[in-house]
Amino acid sequence: MASLWRRGEMTIGIWLSEVGPSHKINDGLMRFFDQCQKFVEDVENNQTALEEVHLFKASAEMKRVQMKMADQLQMPYNRITPDLVEAAFFLCSYEFAIKSLNSAWCNLFDETDAQVLEYKNDLKQYWKRGYGHDINRKSSCNLFHDLFNRFDQAAREIRFGHVSEAVTIQVGHAETLLPLLALMGFFRDETALTADNFDVQNGRTFRTSRIVPYAANLLFVLYDCSEGLRLQFLLNETPQNFPDIMHQAPLYDTVRETYRELLHGCNFEKECELPRPNS
Repeated sequence: MASLWRRGEMTIGIWLSEVGPSHKINDGLMRFFDQCQKFVEDVENNQTALEEVHLFKASAEMKRVQMKMADQLQMPYNRITPDLVEAAFFLCSYEFAIKSLNSAWCNLFDETDAQVLEYKNDLKQYWKRGYGHDINRKSSCNLFHDLFNRFDQAAREIRFGHVSEAVTIQVGHAETLLPLLALMGFFRDETALTADNFDVQNGRTFRTSRIVPYAANLLFVLYDCSEGLRLQFLLNETPQNFPDIMHQAPLYDTVRETYRELLHGCNFEKECELPRPNS
């Protein structure tokens, strides 16, 4: 921080060292997926956990995209694999998102192709970070409890007229947000995403391009209102309703009641513990 001002003809400057916010790295909290042994064993290091993704890569929908791409490039069909198609689509997406370029890679795809490849990516995240396996959600138990512990502390401080922290900022990844959102019941479709129901999932709510785009952010705001404390949830600066609650900023007690079962359970150590081998 630096300040500078004038007094008559004389310039007086005071230079101070820059002071930034204090921070602490807590990978156990924000990279919980690395610490959860059951997730690592059953999902991260288990190829069968993503069986639906592998099946979709061999589906008729993906085959059509491969053949169209091969025709445009005038290459034999067997030279264009699902992985090459996805790599080209990512190059198109990255150049458009980062540089605002409609690159030559994008000319290889039409809107139908994009929908197929979007579904393939959603399918992967659904089974690896979302609702596909229960441990995906349960691995975020510690972060869930940390959030509500902070809400409870703020509620107590508001009640006694002394608030020690105006804001808490935590930085993670899409892999941090998706399991927590799934644990809290957001963006859950009635029908699970599978390799054989692409045609009926056009209206799905689980779309990672909208849930966790670049610079994805999740915000909880606690309001001190005349009728009591209210909690608002925003995802990417857009207000969202809590599951089964119609009000966009419901009473905090109502939110706690909605998650009562998780608040009294969801034990990270218990959920992430691997079964002991039979002796």
